[in-house]
Amino acid sequence: MPLNEDRAEPAWRRLATEVVHRNRWFEVRRDDVVLPDGSRGAYDHVVVPGSVTVLAIDDAGRAVVTRQWIYTHGAVQWRLPGGGIEPRDAGPAAAARRELAEETGLHARRWEPLGRVHGADSVSNHVDWMFLATGLTSHAAALEPGEADLRVVRLPFGELLDLVRAGEVPHAASAHAVLATALWRRDGRDRVAPGNGDAVSSDVSS
Repeated sequence: MPLNEDRAEPAWRRLATEVVHRNRWFEVRRDDVVLPDGSRGAYDHVVVPGSVTVLAIDDAGRAVVTRQWIYTHGAVQWRLPGGGIEPRDAGPAAAARRELAEETGLHARRWEPLGRVHGADSVSNHVDWMFLATGLTSHAAALEPGEADLRVVRLPFGELLDLVRAGEVPHAASAHAVLATALWRRDGRDRVAPGNGDAVSSDVSS
């Protein structure tokens, strides 16, 4: 069977949906479903708007990285700038520009989509859209209250790649963006191939 040959119909069927919890960030839903074997069951899952992750690289070849306490994991982590897509954002690309500016004070002239990551398929529809940003200029950051401890550093891209290799960048989209960019560089490609995000021009004003 070809790798990209899919079933004509979904293996699962949703019969009904109940929202069991809702807040400003996500919903928890309980679905009445028919499983692939034909039996009935309940499936609880989290529905979220999605998020963005930005690999920003300056003219000296340094990557912009954040270090911050991550509440859900109870630890300080290295990760790339990013955050949730908000209703005011026109799409993932707009959210990426906003998040980079808010967390780091940086704007970028050039943006390239790096694709997307599904970080928790069994429990959520969450999608993280990744972007490469270059042609950086500095402005004032606008951190949210929960980001007051966020520290921004610039690392040579090779050092960041070493952190990923060592398992020191556990955030899935951050690691994916770094590895994808490293592969494209290895193949001698100056620009990345189109991903699954918004169509983004190679010279997007901030």
